[in-house]
Amino acid sequence: MTLRAYWISGGRWGYTACDRTNLVDPTGGCGANRVETLPFWAGWGAVGVGAALAVLVVCALRFPGRYSVAGSWAAAALLLVLAFPLHLLFEIPAALAGRPSDWRDLGARLALATGGLLFAGLANACAPQRGAREAGYQPVPRWTRRWAYGAVALPVVGWAVPHGLWVLGVPFGISQRQLDDIHRNLSTWTGVAITLVPPLAGLLVLGLIQRWGQQFPRWVPGLRERQVPRPLALIPAGVVALTLLTYGVLSVAVLATQVLTGDTHWSEVREGWAVTATLLVFLCWGVTLGVTTTGYAIATRPRQERTTNTGLSL
Repeated sequence: MTLRAYWISGGRWGYTACDRTNLVDPTGGCGANRVETLPFWAGWGAVGVGAALAVLVVCALRFPGRYSVAGSWAAAALLLVLAFPLHLLFEIPAALAGRPSDWRDLGARLALATGGLLFAGLANACAPQRGAREAGYQPVPRWTRRWAYGAVALPVVGWAVPHGLWVLGVPFGISQRQLDDIHRNLSTWTGVAITLVPPLAGLLVLGLIQRWGQQFPRWVPGLRERQVPRPLALIPAGVVALTLLTYGVLSVAVLATQVLTGDTHWSEVREGWAVTATLLVFLCWGVTLGVTTTGYAIATRPRQERTTNTGLSL
């Protein structure tokens, strides 16, 4: 809130206008110093949300209970969605590879993601105890494994393969003009980073169906064979699944709107079918990851909760 108040008073350090202008200067905030009137949600709106979150923290600490837990989870979901981790997944490797990036935007997204994780931790701390988890590895349902393998395969087949071909200069599913634009805007190292990071990150999904996702491996100092806290696996997986779904749905909706309004022609969609297919890959990736996360949550439920559910089913 302090930084927002500083922007409202006229300062512009740390402020970015890259999402509101057509200026091409990501390292300089896209002309942020020339913005005279601060948008509402970047100023007073953000201050109001910050004040509401501060009140929520105080209420959760003083009056822990069902409503505090629900409010904390809602705040965590809001902050993590606003952080849009998928953007970080691409932009950070690209920035490290030397591509000009908007450090103000990346810093703000990292702060939002950190805040979301902290609120998730607060919700978990305020939640009533539901019994201890069973020691050792609890096998996940068989259907969880099938969905997990799909979540691992999708970023490889639907993202790494076409992007790898484009980096190599092969116009797979796109026109030569689009391929030339890719090579003009991306360096080789940036293209390699963008190609490899998503499938490598997708391998973490295997932790939701393997022993090392429930128990730390023996080679981890100080944590060997201890139980992995459920939030440590469920929160990141759930957030990424939600982000992928959101991005996929919004992207498909934007494309459909452009086609219906005539801004994009069907001939362009057919010519660049691989790009359109990438949007569907994100959507399906989010679904498969979400189902896998659900299977992990079912397998790692506390013992008391399992007993209660079994009694109700009888």
